[in-house]
Amino acid sequence: MSPSTPPSPATTPPPPSPPPEPNASTPPRPFRRRHPSSPPRKIRSLRSILARAKHVVIEREDYSSILCEKCGGGDRPHELLLCDGCDVGFHMDCVRPVVARVPVGQWLCPSCVERPPTRVRRISQKKIIDFFRIQKYKNAREKCTSPSQEIKKRRRRSIVIHKKRRRFLPFIPTEDPGRKLEQMRSLATALTAYKMEYSDELTYSPDIAPRSANQAALENGGMQVLSKEDTETVNQCRAMCRRGECPPLLVVYDSNEGFTVQADSPIKDMTYIAEYCGDVDYIKNRERDDCDCLMTLLLATDPSQSLVVCPDKRGNIARFINGINNHTPEGKKKQNIKCVRYNVDGECKVFLIATRDIAKGERLYYDYNGYEHEYPTHHFV
Repeated sequence: MSPSTPPSPATTPPPPSPPPEPNASTPPRPFRRRHPSSPPRKIRSLRSILARAKHVVIEREDYSSILCEKCGGGDRPHELLLCDGCDVGFHMDCVRPVVARVPVGQWLCPSCVERPPTRVRRISQKKIIDFFRIQKYKNAREKCTSPSQEIKKRRRRSIVIHKKRRRFLPFIPTEDPGRKLEQMRSLATALTAYKMEYSDELTYSPDIAPRSANQAALENGGMQVLSKEDTETVNQCRAMCRRGECPPLLVVYDSNEGFTVQADSPIKDMTYIAEYCGDVDYIKNRERDDCDCLMTLLLATDPSQSLVVCPDKRGNIARFINGINNHTPEGKKKQNIKCVRYNVDGECKVFLIATRDIAKGERLYYDYNGYEHEYPTHHFV
């Protein structure tokens, strides 16, 4: 074949076809399947995304049109609160639980406060053990006997007659393991809803108040010293709590009172309930704090040395025991717990003690104004 002869059609390569232009009739390319060994992708729900998202408050230009959701009135604007969650207004004495003081920071209405417990998953037994840092013991559980009974066995006879003084009684934990787990689960749910850590002792920080500041000798007028027998009872109750044997108490949520504590079995008079625990701080640092659970720890002669317990980040079941309205006879009748401060080894402690026999299902109340009579409780339910 001569060079001028054109190649045969069989040997001529076909011209490349142009790519098809995309149009509505072109089907989309199918997704490539993942390898069978690769884990499946998990898609987060919108609820979980909103739960972790930061809350943003958009300020209004005019607040004159806000009305109380409960009574429908717009009077007393200085007592009208605006919820930072749903942007709904409430009077301080119309909302339940009643707000005694104007909050300084963020405030949420009962409907918005009630939502976090519904998102808390059921806590398993293993998580409860880790949450409360329960210690395991190899020996069998010791029988809960009153220290006063052991002291009577060792006490010698004497012709001197002493005045009988009322002693603390240790609480009797629930025997049923399932019921005991439900009690601890209720407390863990309440602490989780408030984003708190469990702590059964006072917490000190050099940046807030060191432990050296807690000196019972600084108390104005002196402080009563806890007796040896009552000290043994308190230590016995603390040891039981470390083993996971807690007081027979249940934390429940009430639409009027918020989280509250009720007895899950009968409790005798003078029974040790709990120590009021949390972060220790100077009163001068909490003068403008809107926390509704501050507890006086030390009233020093020098006001700058006075201390309070702040269970806003750490605490125990004492955080959820509500106060009474001590301005009405009906409110005073509800009190079944007293709050007492003691000198324990040179340090101030606050204990909650039963003042009478408490029946199963009865809620626990004590007087917030045990010392200063400065806390406004006339709006309490």
